[in-house]
Amino acid sequence: MVSAKKRKKPIDIMRDRLLFVALFCCFFYGIVAWRLIDVAVFNTKPRVEYAYRPTKSVSSVKFGRMDVVDRHGVLLATTLQTPSLYANPRQILDVEEAVTKLKKAEPSFDKKELRKKLSSDRSFVWLYRNITPSQQYKINRLGIVGLHFQNEEHRFYPKESLLSHLLGFTNIDNKGIAGIEQFYDEELRRRDLPLVLTIDTRLQHMLRQELLKAVNEFTAIGASGMIVNPKTGEVLAMVSLPDFNPNNPTGSDQESIFARFNRNTLGIYEMGSTFKMFTIAAALDRKTVTLEKQYDTTQPLRIGKYLIRDFKPKNKWLNVKEILKFSSNIGVARIALEMGGGNLKVFLKDLGLLDAPLMGVGEVGLPTFPKRWGDIQTATISYGHGIAVSPYQLIRAVSAIVNGGVLKPLIFVRPDDPLARQIIADQEKRVMSEKTSERMRKLLADVVENGTGGKVKVPGFRIGGKTGTAEKVKASGGYAKKALLSSFVAAFPIDDPQYVIFVMVDEPKGTKDTFGYATGGWVAAPVVGNVIKKMSSVLGIAPDHTFSPKQIQYRRKNRSGI
Repeated sequence: MVSAKKRKKPIDIMRDRLLFVALFCCFFYGIVAWRLIDVAVFNTKPRVEYAYRPTKSVSSVKFGRMDVVDRHGVLLATTLQTPSLYANPRQILDVEEAVTKLKKAEPSFDKKELRKKLSSDRSFVWLYRNITPSQQYKINRLGIVGLHFQNEEHRFYPKESLLSHLLGFTNIDNKGIAGIEQFYDEELRRRDLPLVLTIDTRLQHMLRQELLKAVNEFTAIGASGMIVNPKTGEVLAMVSLPDFNPNNPTGSDQESIFARFNRNTLGIYEMGSTFKMFTIAAALDRKTVTLEKQYDTTQPLRIGKYLIRDFKPKNKWLNVKEILKFSSNIGVARIALEMGGGNLKVFLKDLGLLDAPLMGVGEVGLPTFPKRWGDIQTATISYGHGIAVSPYQLIRAVSAIVNGGVLKPLIFVRPDDPLARQIIADQEKRVMSEKTSERMRKLLADVVENGTGGKVKVPGFRIGGKTGTAEKVKASGGYAKKALLSSFVAAFPIDDPQYVIFVMVDEPKGTKDTFGYATGGWVAAPVVGNVIKKMSSVLGIAPDHTFSPKQIQYRRKNRSGI
């Protein structure tokens, strides 16, 4: 007879197995839960490091032009093998029959052009470059003697218009003729590893979506924007609207040319009041002003036959902090005149605002400014009129203002790439003291907290920034009063800036919600705020309610004034 002890053994075995499975599940899900808590609560550092480790791509093995990828390895440009149709006219038996059949198979053919090519006495003529497999199949089954196919390289951009101005495009022979493709044309042909850009495709998409919304909301003719790491000079996003599809960039009409125009690097604009931060930084660094010093803004400032006015006059004496906070043209002009035009010009040159920058794309705009710097030129340039620079130059200069005073080149390829290392070595330099940079960060934070930049605020984040509104220069001379360039540039977290964001909207129209205003504070600042809100979520940037010791110390110091 089998004992009770032996009859229970299978039950005991099953119980042990169930207990083991239960313990394993608790252990596994415990690890998952702890990781989620670690990522959400403790590990709050921004995640824009390079996740991609370059390896040879398939296209690099087969073809002669290397891939381009973003900082996370997302494919941005690659080379594909595509068939092209050519003919040997000497072998064509019946030209008219061939023309008729080809036109029927592919309606895009031009009969007159086909007839001319097939009637020539040459032994080789191209008929259709880079056709699709379905087109090849249709033409091949016609059975026309004298028609042949040849495989060629064709550049393909998976993200289409998302990075069109930065990447540029190649011509029919796969030679770069715009953007990164042009600037690094030889390098892309000879390197054996993909070219890794500093761009974060996620941020690029966010910025583009917000700019599109602004263009539609304010019925603008275009917009541009950039996101930069001020500590390293890495460009994380760069958008210019309208944009185009680099897979099909052809078109010589005015609309196509306008869409291919890169506003960030080629466009030259008067940036308006964003320049006030440069003027004040120059005066502070050269110790021609103190923060407590006051200037008369009770009346418009007359210089010769010109009158300088404020958009929203305070009609009282303002100190330096208030001049920037309320964006006083009169006040900043008085600061510039007191400092002297020569000092202002040297400082702007140190910031790279008076010279053509060396950048990683082929389209570069040259800044414009007066040859003579008299009192009126000094006064107007102090608040961004009479001088025109590219958004690329502006955001580079602002990065130096907030990063501790070091001007860095803005780069599009990863810093450890030899292509970037040489640019960094040649262009990096100190342009102001760390003390001046610290003071400017506090001033810019005050502009957002209490001044014209209030609409950029995002709950939980300390942001510093400056509005800019400028009337566009007419081709016939003078300014177009209703054609505005509305911009905003911001740095955050302003205690220790990791990102500088610039947004500019071209010819916005005021709406009911903005009470008819189309200035930088009403139009561009909310766009920057929306970008910060979204990118902080994606990059894992914690809001300021979890203060670090450095942030707590900064906030305590800031309560007592600047």
